[in-house]
Order: sequence, then structure tokens, then C-alpha cells
Amino acid sequence: EVYFKNLSKQKQKEVMEKNGNNHKLRVCVATCNRADYSKLAPIMFGIKAEPQFFELDVVVLGSHLIDDYGNTYRMIEQDDFDIHTRLHTIVRGEDEAAMVESVGLALVKLPDVLNRLKPDIMIVHGDRFDALALATSAALMNIRILHIEGGEVSGTIDDSIRHAITKLAHYHVCCTRSAEQHLIAMCEDHDRILLAGCPSYDKLLSAKNKDYMSIISMWLGEDVKTRDYIVALQHPVTTDIKHSIKMFELTLDALISFNKRTLVLFPNVDAGDKEMVRVMRKKGIEHHPNFRAVKHVPFDQFIQLVAHAGCMIGNSSCGVREVGAFGTPVINLGTRQTGRETGENVLHVRDADTQDKILHALQLQFGKQYPCSKIYGDGNAVPRILKFLKSIDLKEPLQKKFCFPPVKDNISQDIDHILETQSALAVDLGGTNLRVAIVSMKGEIVKKYTQLNPKTYEDRLALILKMCVEAASEAVNVNCRILGVGISTGGRVNPREGIVLHSTKLIQEWSSVDLRTPISDALHLPVWVDNDGNCAALAERKFGHGKGIENFVTLITGTGIGGGIVHQHELIHGSSFCAAELGHIVVSLDGPECLCGSQGCIEAYASGIALQREAKKLHDDDLLLVEGMSVKEEEIVSAAHLIQAAKLGNTKAESILRTAGTALGLGVVNILHTVNPSLVILSGVLANHYVNAVKDVINRQALSSVKTVDVVVSNLADPALLGAASLVLDYTTRRIY
Repeated sequence: EVYFKNLSKQKQKEVMEKNGNNHKLRVCVATCNRADYSKLAPIMFGIKAEPQFFELDVVVLGSHLIDDYGNTYRMIEQDDFDIHTRLHTIVRGEDEAAMVESVGLALVKLPDVLNRLKPDIMIVHGDRFDALALATSAALMNIRILHIEGGEVSGTIDDSIRHAITKLAHYHVCCTRSAEQHLIAMCEDHDRILLAGCPSYDKLLSAKNKDYMSIISMWLGEDVKTRDYIVALQHPVTTDIKHSIKMFELTLDALISFNKRTLVLFPNVDAGDKEMVRVMRKKGIEHHPNFRAVKHVPFDQFIQLVAHAGCMIGNSSCGVREVGAFGTPVINLGTRQTGRETGENVLHVRDADTQDKILHALQLQFGKQYPCSKIYGDGNAVPRILKFLKSIDLKEPLQKKFCFPPVKDNISQDIDHILETQSALAVDLGGTNLRVAIVSMKGEIVKKYTQLNPKTYEDRLALILKMCVEAASEAVNVNCRILGVGISTGGRVNPREGIVLHSTKLIQEWSSVDLRTPISDALHLPVWVDNDGNCAALAERKFGHGKGIENFVTLITGTGIGGGIVHQHELIHGSSFCAAELGHIVVSLDGPECLCGSQGCIEAYASGIALQREAKKLHDDDLLLVEGMSVKEEEIVSAAHLIQAAKLGNTKAESILRTAGTALGLGVVNILHTVNPSLVILSGVLANHYVNAVKDVINRQALSSVKTVDVVVSNLADPALLGAASLVLDYTTRRIY
């Protein structure tokens, strides 16, 4: 350590000699808004504290100078910094064009300022459109740029702006090891990258134990206790303004319902911000007794407010970065921070499209206390940054160099790789057959393999692995890239763990079976597992009649009766993964015995097994066969014979099918009265035989408010395999709370 300290001092001495012993580094810090000032202020204090090395010029622009956003330039003056220049650069407007015009206005005004200041280096922070104007101006005027917080990943246009500034900047200060690796991957010179941590953490980690109760009382009221209030900070997403406004509206509705004192901060200056403010006013937030709506809170006080809050909610980077230092629970809404490194205190609600989702997240997070996270800093960023600034040699060539990785000769991209189809391996475990298929993103079954389902666990698992390995190998030959494995199986399944909890009697030795681990280990692919009824519903949601439908139910009519329920676009699993066991809805107290051990279940009337049982009874009593049909001596009587007899006029067979259809219809009526879907999809080999009977029962038995429900027959040829595939093909957008 002593050696490296001496080496550093020697290097700084050499740099001072090269730059001229009396030359101070003239640093221009440009700040655009309250958020970037919280990161830049600690650096500015550090620069100001070492006048023997630095001269500081402060340029203020952007939302700092707008009354609607609190005239936050005043906090810079309160921190005793001399503001050299104030530039009004924000063009008022409510769309993307206003941001472009603001960048253009800044580009027009900045050259004159930089010509007068003639800084040696400009410090630019983050990913705002104002910062892009600063970096562009400085780069074109041959001024060195130090970029703070480059290399990070988030959502929206911010990513593109941040990486564009990275390419313009000469020096980089990053906050995490991942960000450093991203900068290196972007061909930036490793010698010009400093992993320092976030400057705001220098202040955060020393901010505890101040008089926070007076701050809480000032902003939220004297009756508010610690951990019993919420801080909300949400900004528009400029790449999807309409959706972000709707999400903000749902957030406010959820906060009103949650009924806790809430501090709501106004959004950033972005396209859509005025509409968000209008939403606040339409809902009466500024006059609601539970809410305090403010344009700005000084950073020192804001730190105390989030440190002692019961929860923070919104899509601000502050929530996923700074708040982790205190272990405060955070609910991150939408995609604005997608890709950010976060601590365990952050709960993501990627698709915050309903009030219930946001309310459920509040119920899960509010009042918790998580371990403090130091992902973004250890409190020593500023000393590292100042040391880095002192090491800059102004006599080095200004033109930056990129460190491109070596490229081997004669390497070109193969057309087959370009044309590869993203696909899934789908596995369907039925009572008789075991099937594996390669399924494309569009739902095309590219290749299918079928084998008899073995009777023992060991043989079955070995066969699944063998068939999957063969299919994965074949995928290369048919230009398919396998993203993962989806498994559809009978029985009760824990999809979170990939475990079959209990099986149906049709599949033996299939309880408490971990399918995910051995298959994932063997294939080195992610694996998803779900019940076959749920998979049928997922198939309809992605490829069938359920596409775009918010609430629908799928009923499988085959060997057994199963199904799945999609409510608000999400599959319902239930607290013990037993939701949508639709075949075991009881429609008669003294009906026939079901395989589950109960009596009068739909499955005991309308399943293939039930129809086969009745067909055998008729055949044993010589009441099945009618003119035009026959059963060979070795042939097994099945449900198909019963259906054939009914079509040929056998009144007994017709009565049995009518009773089965009525039982299924009564079950559907119960479903309509329970979850009120807008669509019922009948799937499976018996669907066409039951659809009219189900409609008749709905017309006779259902409440008038649900009689308008659509009842349709699935048009999917293989819902089990397609559903298993959709588990994989949709995995990037799956939500778990």
C-alpha cells in the first residue's frame, strides 16, 4: 500500500511538472437538474476544498431555472457555490419534439460560454438530454470530458444517450464493476476508466442519525411516524409516454386505496411531464389529506425522508440506486430502470398495468427493513475522483483512442446463423404418450417426437432426457436456436420450483418430482414446468382465441377434464397451485364416483374416461350397438363408440352425452359466476361434441349479466405442446411477485 501511495504521489508530481507547476486544472461542472446535482455536489465540494490544484466554474442550465420545478439553482447558491453562467435551455412542450428543441437551444448557447471559460476539462453526469448537449459542445470544441456514471444499463432512451456520451467522453468515472466491464466492452481505454463508486454515497453513508423527525414533520406532518409513510417519485417514459401516464394514474389510485401518508414529488422535465401533473391535479392529490405534493426537496432532507420511509415507489433511478444504502423497501414500476443493478430491497413490477398489482406490491413491501446495500459505493468516491483528476496529463493528445478487441482473419457471419429461428423445446407428458417438439416463436411445430410414456419414474425421466437431447441436436440442422425447455404434465405443479407435487392416477410414480434440476443440468438450458390445463390456457393466450383477451377460461375435454384461468392477462395458480382444477367442480351431490375420490365432479360425467365407462355398461347390456356399427371381439370399447352410437340414433347414448354436456355446462356456469370471464374456450377431442350443450345450459341457468359470454372451440391443433413452448417463449416477460 505504501509503495502504491508513493507511486501515485510520484505520478502526480510528474503530471504537475508536465502541466506547469503553477497551472491549476480548470474544471467546469455543468448541472442540469436536481438529480444530477446530488451526484455532482460532493465532487464540487472536493474541488473547492483544494484551490491549490483546481479552479471551479459552475454552469447551470435545464430545469434548475424553471419555477415549475422549484428553481433548484437556489440550492447551489445555498451551498455557497458561485454560478458563473445560467443558461435557459428548456423549450416548453409536452412531446418529444420539445426535448429535441431543448438540446438544439443548448447547443446554440453553450459555445459562447465555453469560449469564455476555456476549461481544461468538463464534468458531465448521467444520461439526460441536457447532458448530451453539453458533451457534444465540449467534444466539438476540443474540451476534455469526464463522464460520471457511464456504462450503466437502464430502460428508455436514457441508455442510448448515456452510451452516446460515453463515446464522446475522454475519461470515465463508473460506479459498479459491471459498469466498468460495459465500458471496456464498448472499446473505451481501460487506463481512462475509474471505478470510484457513486459520489452521492459519500453523503448518504454519513447522513444517518441526523434530526430526521423534524424533517419528516416539516414535509409530511407532525403526526407521521418513521416507517409509516411513502415517498413516490415517478417520471414519464419518453419511449412510451401514453403507457407511462396510464401507469402513473394506476399508481396514484393504488396509493389512495393504500391509505398511507405519501410524499409525491413532481416528475422530471421530459416529454409527458405536464400530462402527469394534470393527472395529479385531476385526482386532487395536492388537496388530498393523505398526500403532500412538492416540486423539490433539498437533497440533504430527501435523504432523511427516504431513509426512514416505509416504502419508496416509482421509477426513479434514486429508488434502485441511492435508497439501497438505507435498506428502505422500494417498488420499481415499469421498464425505465430495466437492467439496473439492484439490492434485495427492490421489488420490480415490470408490467404495472393494473391497480391491483401495484396495491399488492405495496402490501408486500411497506414497512419492511432490508439489509443496507453498497452496490453503488462505499463512501470514498470523491477522494478517488480528485486523485484521478490530478493524474490527467493535459499534454497527452486530445484525440481519444478506442481499444478494439483483436479480430481473427476470415471470420464472417454465416447466413444460417442469421436465419436461425428462436424456438423452444416443448414436452407433453400424457397418460399414454410422451411427446417432445421443437416449436418456433410463431407457434409452428418444426419437429415432433412421440414415444409411449414409461410406467416408472426412472425410465420416464431417462426417456425425457434422451428425447430432449435428440431434439436439441436436430434443432441445429433445422436452423432453430433453443431458448429453453417447457414441460406440460398432468397433476398439481409448483411452477416456481419446477416440481410435480401430486400426479393424476393416469401417470404413475410422478409425485414430488423435481423436473427442472436434472433436465436443466443435462441440457444447460432454463426449464419451466406447469400443469397441462394451465399450459392449454397459455397456448390460447399466445397463439389462439385468448390472444389479447384480458379475462378468459380454457377447458380441456379429453381423457380427463382440466383447464386454466387467465385473469387480467395473468395465469392464476392459487395459493397451493391448485387453481383451475375445473374438472373437479361438483355439479351433483350423488353423482358418479370420480377418480379424485369425490362424487358428482364434472370429470365423472364428461371426461373420456367417464364416457368410456358408460359405453362399456351399454355394451355389456347389449344396448350400445345399432345398425351401421360394430365392435370387434378384441377391440376395446371407448368413448368414440358411444359418440358414434348417438349419431346413429341410439337414444341411450344420446341421453348419456346430453347428461355429460349438461354437467359440463353447469360447471361452466359456476365458473362464469365465480371469475366472470369474457371468453370460454373449449379444447380437446370432445370440445365439438359439447359446445352447443354448454351454450344451452348457460342460456337456461346463468345470470343474465354473464349470458353474453362467448363460448368457442379451440382452433389449436396441439395446445399442450404449444402451451409448454409458450412457457419458454414468453420467459423474458414473465412476472413473479
